[in-house]
Amino acid sequence: MVDVLLSKSNYWKTACINAALRGIAFTSPSQVYIALYTSDPTDADTGQEVTGAGYARRAVTFSAPMLQDRRAAVSSTADVSFPIAGAEWGLITHIGIRDAVTGGNLIYHGAVTTPRTVQTNDTLRFLAGQIKIDEG
Repeated sequence: MVDVLLSKSNYWKTACINAALRGIAFTSPSQVYIALYTSDPTDADTGQEVTGAGYARRAVTFSAPMLQDRRAAVSSTADVSFPIAGAEWGLITHIGIRDAVTGGNLIYHGAVTTPRTVQTNDTLRFLAGQIKIDEG
């Protein structure tokens, strides 16, 4: 896979504004996970996540924010590999960052630059630095 630039979900936009401007406490997740999608999850978290056939979300860790030109950006710090597909997962067009290994909330989402069909016995990997979040 190649670089993926992510956007905020409605859940995350609301949580940030409530915490920063309304004094409504927010507890950040201790770990976040990459989810694979065969359709756009959208800001409203309505996409089709891959299910079954050995699929499981994978933990991802991000760098400390770097500030440049009034923007803050982070990127993934290590390779993230998904398990071997036990059957075809379909055409992976988007990813999401979620706050739980199952269920939970969508935090960020974005389209992959080069969608890829994951077939039986394939594995999918994102190299360190390929997943980026940029806030301006």
